[in-house]
Amino acid sequence: MSEASERVQVYLVGAGPGDPELLTVKALRAIQAADVLVYDRLVGDDILALAPDGAQRIFVGKESGRHPVPQERINALLVGLAVPGRTVVRLKGGDPFVFGRGSEEAEELRAHGIPYEVIPGITAASGCLAEFGVPLTHRGMATSVRLVTGHRRADGPLDLNWKSLADPDTTLVFYMALANLPEISEQLIEAGLSPDTPAAAVRGGTMPGQQICAGRLADISRIVEQAGIAPPALIVIGRVAAFAQDRAGRPADITANFAAFVREAGHA
Repeated sequence: MSEASERVQVYLVGAGPGDPELLTVKALRAIQAADVLVYDRLVGDDILALAPDGAQRIFVGKESGRHPVPQERINALLVGLAVPGRTVVRLKGGDPFVFGRGSEEAEELRAHGIPYEVIPGITAASGCLAEFGVPLTHRGMATSVRLVTGHRRADGPLDLNWKSLADPDTTLVFYMALANLPEISEQLIEAGLSPDTPAAAVRGGTMPGQQICAGRLADISRIVEQAGIAPPALIVIGRVAAFAQDRAGRPADITANFAAFVREAGHA
């Protein structure tokens, strides 16, 4: 760590999509210097094992519909743990500033005058999808990417701008969206996105036991249910989802017509 970072008391660290080899060098150094690890459910044992044996480990994980440690309590915990001479690492799956509430924790630390540093991680949208051959952008097929929350606080309605999202030239990646996938598909089709748009769901990308299933937007909810995909899962919707492959390099999509989407995009 640099001289400037020696003054940092709390590191907000992105652990990436799960594979320890996808940690950044800076994240690894912070973990190896930790006196205390405050970690989420999506941080695997292989990554926790990189911390010193004597480091205190505090689990504050959440899952869909169950938050045993509310965010306000996590914020207070970080403030309480931050004392001069102690290195606290707040370890989150993916990137702490992409649907990770890292900005809320940073705001709390800043309000208490606690020196902190954010160490970005590979977010699930790029890490998990790359594992299955799905690019976020592709010339002539996707000119933009949107990362979208798939759920609302207290299970409130998904009040999204569906017209804006229903853009055939955009790759949509929905986080925490499995429970609302039927509504998402229905709303996007109603807003004008073709029912034949490729779509895929990924669970546990980059980790042992990872799963992918793919199909058309109109069918993806049924396909996901039949495949037994469970949270946490990532949903990608757009032409690029037609690239989805299983681990053996075979097309994971048995319903969408990849060649047709390539022709439509001007590649053939």
